[in-house]
Amino acid sequence: MLLAFSAGIRGLLFGYDTGVISGASLYIRDDFEAVEKHTWLQETIVSMAVAGAIIGGAFGGWMNDKFGRKKSILFADILFITGSLVMALVLNPWVIIVGRIFVGLGVGIVSMTSPLYIFEASPARIRGALVSTNGLLLTGGQFLSYLINLAFAKTRGNWRWMLGVAGVSPLVQFILMCFLPESSRWLYRQETEGSMGDGVFSKLKSAWSNKVVRRGLYAGITVQVAQQFVGINTVMYYSPTIMQLAGFASNRTALALSLITTCLNSFGTILSMLFVDRFGRRRLMIVSMIGIISCLIVLSIMFFQASVHTPPYKPGECLTVDTVTRGTCRAQNRTWYTYGCPSKFGIFTVLHLGLYILSYAPGIGTVPWIVNSDIYPLRFRGTGGGIAVVSNWNLIVSETFLTLTETLGSAGRFLLFAGFSTVGLVAIFFLVLETKGEGARKRI
Repeated sequence: MLLAFSAGIRGLLFGYDTGVISGASLYIRDDFEAVEKHTWLQETIVSMAVAGAIIGGAFGGWMNDKFGRKKSILFADILFITGSLVMALVLNPWVIIVGRIFVGLGVGIVSMTSPLYIFEASPARIRGALVSTNGLLLTGGQFLSYLINLAFAKTRGNWRWMLGVAGVSPLVQFILMCFLPESSRWLYRQETEGSMGDGVFSKLKSAWSNKVVRRGLYAGITVQVAQQFVGINTVMYYSPTIMQLAGFASNRTALALSLITTCLNSFGTILSMLFVDRFGRRRLMIVSMIGIISCLIVLSIMFFQASVHTPPYKPGECLTVDTVTRGTCRAQNRTWYTYGCPSKFGIFTVLHLGLYILSYAPGIGTVPWIVNSDIYPLRFRGTGGGIAVVSNWNLIVSETFLTLTETLGSAGRFLLFAGFSTVGLVAIFFLVLETKGEGARKRI
């Protein structure tokens, strides 16, 4: 349990990062006019952590096989601490991007290492539940990030504190990991087959030429891609912005409502821990995807109705977006609507967003990490997991959220994700076998 908690702090790191940037970005755009004027710059600040995670995930598998699980986690912690300090001390938005890349590199490495490390130390009967602690800490990190965002919302240098505090949890993990052993299965692999001296590309070639590994990759990549294309990162990275699109203009109100999604995410992860070893991985993912598709369709309808039933405009209500006008408005204690308009559908949108999270968390939210820890032979476990992680860190989704909103509208964006989710459900049904129990790998 100590090992699962210590390694699972990886989830806390990732969860805090996704939650904190969604709140901090509201204040970053207030401090930097260029960020407010250029949608692509705000998207880049948010998504560069994903770009770093792609690179980190690509080399994380090789690092795991070459240097072991423990050293990989320690190295990722150093990267995460560095990135947090850089973001907290920046003077312009471009340096924030550099810090986000450092954080992403750390997240990419540890995102596949921690579940693997926990998996290799867990007995089969509770293996799924212990790996799910990683997901529970992830949702806990998201909840913590919104609390911290609210705490620093009216503090001078608010977003700097929000981003800087992110360096605390990797420091705690680094200290705890120093007292934990290396994975016994990795040590066994070292002892029986010698040093894993293969380079990255030769390792990839060997993995792909192995029929068992290749079949596992079909399943592993499928579940990781499906996890991203249900649109979850847009919800987690831009949750306060979505709340504003639904008609809640205040930054603090949007942050407070975002706490609902993180609480439900944590509750859903607990459900996964209770049922994943009992009902199986594949069944949970299929039920989860059906619920997600239903919620996305309803959300699309809700946002469309909200756009149709916005209050009628009056002369002077459509104002030029600039710092002077916005400052004058707020100085008179008026509400400044940058995204969306007040609507009677806003509260129903928040409720269905909660149902979406409840559908996501117990299944497709946590199970892909369990599956990818389970389906590869020991020799290729790090490489296979690394390839799957790269496919999980999808830059397209987070980089295009605001652009898609401007182009398709909120309703069209959610409908698009419903279409992607339907494709993901079909792929999971045909490509993913059950991996519950000791004999699962024989079936694969």
